[in-house]
Amino acid sequence: MDEHQTQDLVKELVLRLASAESGGAGGALRFAHRLLSSRLAPAVLPDEHAVAEAIKRRLAASGRPDDALAFADLHAKLSARSRPASLWPLLYLLDSLSSHRRGAASAACLPNLPAAPPSAAGGKQASRAPGTPAGGVLLVSKDPDNIREIALREYTELVLDETEVSEAALVRDVLYACQGIDGRYVRYDKSSDAYDLPDGVRVPRSTRTLVRKLCELGWLFRKVRGFISDNVSRLPSHAATEVGTVAQAFCSALQEELSDYYKLLAVLESYSLNPIPTPGSDSGVSGNYLSLRRLIVWLAEPAVRMRLMAVLVDGCRGLRGGGMAGAIHGHAQHGDPMVQDFMARLLRRVCSPLFEMVRSWVLEGELEDLFGEFFIVGQPVKAESLWREGYLIQSDMLPSFISPVLAQRILRTGKSINFLRVCCDDNGWAEAATEAAAYVGTTTSRGGLGYGQIDALEALVVEAAKRIDQRLMDVIHKRYRFKDHCLAIKRYLLLGQGDFVQYLMDVVGPELSEPANRISSFHLAGLLETAIRASDAQYDDRDILDRIKVKMMDHGDGDVGWDVFSLEYDARVPLDTVFTASVMKMYLKIFNFLWKLKRVDHSLTGVWKTMKPNCIVSSPFYKEGTSIRLQFVSVLRKCQVLFNEMNHFVTNFQYYIMFEVLEISWARFSEEMDSAKDLDDLLMGHDKYLTSIVEKSLLGERSLGILRNLFALFDIILQFRSHADRWFERIYELQLRGKPKTKSKETGSWLEGGRKAMIQLAGELFQKMGEDLDSIAKDYTASLDSFISQLPLQQHVDLKFLLFRLDFTEYYSRVSSNK
Repeated sequence: MDEHQTQDLVKELVLRLASAESGGAGGALRFAHRLLSSRLAPAVLPDEHAVAEAIKRRLAASGRPDDALAFADLHAKLSARSRPASLWPLLYLLDSLSSHRRGAASAACLPNLPAAPPSAAGGKQASRAPGTPAGGVLLVSKDPDNIREIALREYTELVLDETEVSEAALVRDVLYACQGIDGRYVRYDKSSDAYDLPDGVRVPRSTRTLVRKLCELGWLFRKVRGFISDNVSRLPSHAATEVGTVAQAFCSALQEELSDYYKLLAVLESYSLNPIPTPGSDSGVSGNYLSLRRLIVWLAEPAVRMRLMAVLVDGCRGLRGGGMAGAIHGHAQHGDPMVQDFMARLLRRVCSPLFEMVRSWVLEGELEDLFGEFFIVGQPVKAESLWREGYLIQSDMLPSFISPVLAQRILRTGKSINFLRVCCDDNGWAEAATEAAAYVGTTTSRGGLGYGQIDALEALVVEAAKRIDQRLMDVIHKRYRFKDHCLAIKRYLLLGQGDFVQYLMDVVGPELSEPANRISSFHLAGLLETAIRASDAQYDDRDILDRIKVKMMDHGDGDVGWDVFSLEYDARVPLDTVFTASVMKMYLKIFNFLWKLKRVDHSLTGVWKTMKPNCIVSSPFYKEGTSIRLQFVSVLRKCQVLFNEMNHFVTNFQYYIMFEVLEISWARFSEEMDSAKDLDDLLMGHDKYLTSIVEKSLLGERSLGILRNLFALFDIILQFRSHADRWFERIYELQLRGKPKTKSKETGSWLEGGRKAMIQLAGELFQKMGEDLDSIAKDYTASLDSFISQLPLQQHVDLKFLLFRLDFTEYYSRVSSNK
């Protein structure tokens, strides 16, 4: 297509679009030629499909669906014919002309369409064509008549007519507002809580919006400065404990940021003194002037920092110490590098007091926490409670950048130092702490650690904990002989020293059969010393033997010495950290249980001594006639069978307690003792040892029912021993009565019955013995069946071995099933 054909087509298009009534077709044609020959560049990306779809939607939305279909058909035909050329320029032109035409309220022809400010390509400026109405489209052309300057002056005059306040004055007021100061026009409004221009000041809406946006920085500044003022003003007062060193460091860091902000505002104020050039009058004006739009650029980055500081200030109100540091750290997890750098710089200042507290605690054991900001808190306690209760972790003061595992390790390291210093009177920890600091390359002086050095902090804590805990273990095991004392408790309180226990039973047995209120503890202490001297216990260390003491528990009416007698072990500092009052109470409970078991075993031994075969064979009743002899042998057989059943139960149960429970638990505890790396491991191993004994010995809370049955069995066995003593004492009296008289006796005495009376009394005694034995055997069998039936229901697996030992032939199981 040549140039003439193009002009003809353009002319035909203009004549169709222009209104014939306006009579401006010639001017419209010239305007179209200038527009097509210009170098205007649209501000959108070329997309033919998007423009076509927009035109179709607009036609359909305006109630012209037929036109939309016709347009789609024409576009498809033109696209098929014009390929590979694009129809986008033509579609964009038509769409732009149509939009301008619709937007003109009073326009009737193309030259009167409102102008859309296009962007010129190649860096050229847009100007208005001479003779063109004010609402025309801007053209790109050479400006020989200074049309551009004229248009800019007209624009300036128009703006000045709409503005009551100069831009320079607004810039100065905005700078004042950014410092929290009211300006001439821009003032702080309490009702709206913002800086704003009064409604009476006449400025363009865009300018008012710009001022409000800039003055947001002043509102943020007031919030940050108010927080600093509130905290600094409380420092000299008694409320200083509410501020603390971390809050002071935070305020100091904020103040330092505000100092840089003040420097920037000082530079901007110097720039604001330069006049702002008006359009068309650039000559003689410095380029360092400050307008509202330039101020937006200058204050963009400070606004981000100030907004972040205001968010931190709101988030830290009511917080202190580690809680405040953790809250600030939470805002540091940001993807913007500028925000990350700013928060890291701020946190280095804020966390400095906390890291100094950690360093002082793990290397010196000192809590330099005057305001209660550290996540470790100390409380006054006795020496034996120093380790367990002296120092605790405050979870609300633990910053999020320190993990709970690291916090526990920090806590234990400082506790170890204080335990060595206070309880063990040892100063070797100082050398260990110095070696740990030198090993990781951190000096023991202040300021060696800071925020962002968590790995270095953890390395220091790990190394210090390892060396100080090793020192503590050496002191506990070597100087204070912890394992020897544990073994002594096992031998004497847990009755592991067999010969000592036997001698003690023999010497205190007669005394303990007396009522409890008639027994002297001093006399029992002497008997304890006698038992020690008579057994291998005499070769033990005297320091250990002096710690074994007699303890008489509280007793009531009817209690005998067996019910209140016990032994205790005097655990002194620092061993009382392990052997606390509650732990020794548990040992006392175990001792009482074992003491009852030993008493039952001792009682059965006494029964056997009375019933041993040589005593029975030598009895006169064994040599008498058939009737009394059979009755005597029958009763003794019942007694022997019952004794054997009781002895079987007591022997196997005692074996289970002494070997399956005490010895195995001790072996495991001994291994854990040797492998313990710190005092917590030692305490945990001892607690497991004690818990294992309690649970396996049926002394736990879940075994109360079966324990009552066990004690019922013990009572029946002791009842059997009591009856056996009375029976054989009566038999011995009858044997004495049947002996030949060696001395004259009073006539008519009840002892004068001779052999016949003796046999008659013996028969009555044997009958009564048989009835009592049957009753005791019945009660014992019922209690034993109940005890054995409850064993499978117990939680601990080791009790299955006890069940197997007691009923290895399944005799009791068969008897129970037959009932």
